[in-house]
Amino acid sequence: MAGEIRDLLCWRGPISVNVFVIGSGNTPLPKEAFHLAGMVPDAFLPFPLLGQPEAIERLGLVSYDIDFDDVSLDLREYTRAALRRVCANTRAVAWAAFEGTFHYDELLTDQMAHQVYGYCTTGAEPVVEWDTAALRGEEWRRRIAEARAALDALLSASQIRARKSRTD
Repeated sequence: MAGEIRDLLCWRGPISVNVFVIGSGNTPLPKEAFHLAGMVPDAFLPFPLLGQPEAIERLGLVSYDIDFDDVSLDLREYTRAALRRVCANTRAVAWAAFEGTFHYDELLTDQMAHQVYGYCTTGAEPVVEWDTAALRGEEWRRRIAEARAALDALLSASQIRARKSRTD
């Protein structure tokens, strides 16, 4: 099963962990921040996503493509550490998902749950699932729904702050 995840993560050659974070601003962390779990990525591409909806733009959304040339690596612990890192020191929601699955209208939705293999919310331990059968299960959809509820709460709090600042 871990082999299946590894196969999905290295479809384009190197093994690639894709992490998204909302709430930490639009300035990416430096590559040194991702020297985690005793591993140093071979390639690191951070970027704020374009065309962010207003509610997300206030909080910031950054995507990180983190590549390793050694496709035999088991990156469960690395993924967990990366999610923990992007949620540190800020109120944020982060997730790891397969390449090419990002769409603003489907962030952490039930339809995309099977494409998400890890998530973290500030103040909680990251959750990483490395079993593709579990990613298709009801329990995983329920857990992703909880992450989506945390994202909705984060976006709602941001909207309330924005409205309040306009009336002050």
